[in-house]
Amino acid sequence: MDTSLLFKPFETANLSLNNRIVMAPMTRQFSPGNVPNDLNIEYYRKRAAGGVGLIITEGTCVGHKAANGYPNIPFIAGDDALAGWKKVVDAVHAEGGKIMPQLWHVGSIRKTGVEPDPEVPGFGPSGLVMPGKKRCHVMTEEDIADVIASFAKAAKDAKSIGFDGVEIHGAHGYLLDQFLWAGLNERTDAWGGSLIKRTRFVTEIVKAIRAEVGPDFPVMLRWSQWKQQDYSVRLVTTPAEMEEFLAPFTEAGVDIFHCSSRRFWEPEFEGSSLNLAGWAKKITGKPTITVGSVGLDAVFTEEGKKDFNDAKPASIDNLIERLSHDEFDLVAVGRALIANPEWPQKIQSQNTDDLLSYTKDMLMKLA
Repeated sequence: MDTSLLFKPFETANLSLNNRIVMAPMTRQFSPGNVPNDLNIEYYRKRAAGGVGLIITEGTCVGHKAANGYPNIPFIAGDDALAGWKKVVDAVHAEGGKIMPQLWHVGSIRKTGVEPDPEVPGFGPSGLVMPGKKRCHVMTEEDIADVIASFAKAAKDAKSIGFDGVEIHGAHGYLLDQFLWAGLNERTDAWGGSLIKRTRFVTEIVKAIRAEVGPDFPVMLRWSQWKQQDYSVRLVTTPAEMEEFLAPFTEAGVDIFHCSSRRFWEPEFEGSSLNLAGWAKKITGKPTITVGSVGLDAVFTEEGKKDFNDAKPASIDNLIERLSHDEFDLVAVGRALIANPEWPQKIQSQNTDDLLSYTKDMLMKLA
């Protein structure tokens, strides 16, 4: 297994990385009071020391009253939270790594009773959590403007404390994705309707962020076909639809598309072996990140199940082959990096027996 391509430097006009390995964003709920602490610092420092080229943090809630949906989630708003993240950034940089926060708003998934203000309900484009099921606040024009401003401020603050860019969480059925998904966006005004009109909310967020951080600060967008509410749903079903869908984001200033799939090896459309990231790169010409069970033999969960699947270490030969064909530019690794902070170093050293044994042991402990 020749893994050298994973360790080829990556460079664009506004981002330079030592290698192609990205730590995928993964929710942890280890931040009491919504402030990153010593556990967060050490967690990310270890992955930087282990050789990750770029760390994308767990979802960090922007400064909107309904952004959070779970306990102990770190915020990227307020002096204490920003001071905590500054320590994380400094620790990662001291190890030679790069790090970006994932900017997050859960939208209608939020339930009353959740911090910081338990009286605030979930917010959604049409008040839907599941298609046809109303249970939360329908966003007004003022609400929409407030959320857009909160993302822009979060990005500005991220830049001010030394982050190397930002990732916008537009995937998995959270607020931005709720505007994109016809099943949850039934609006008939300028924020809903056709596929292009449904992209407006995300596009305006990208524009607002770009206006705050300038042209040289990297802005990434994570998007997905699958949702927490429905793993089989598709935003786009043809390459032509994908081209129509991604064009507004490209024009607004997205630098890199993080294309979230559950299995990186699965083709996105019939008649081609390209995966989601492969198609996004082909259509937009922008760099893309692939993700989905890298280094493991099973997805994290199945629809209808509450528990996570057991997984075993798996070959990355298919991943390397796709990377050699320039199908995508960067590779996001999730669970394998939770299990083994030194995953990149062990891959690079070709110590695969040690890697497989160690990762298997750690995955068993995590199960």
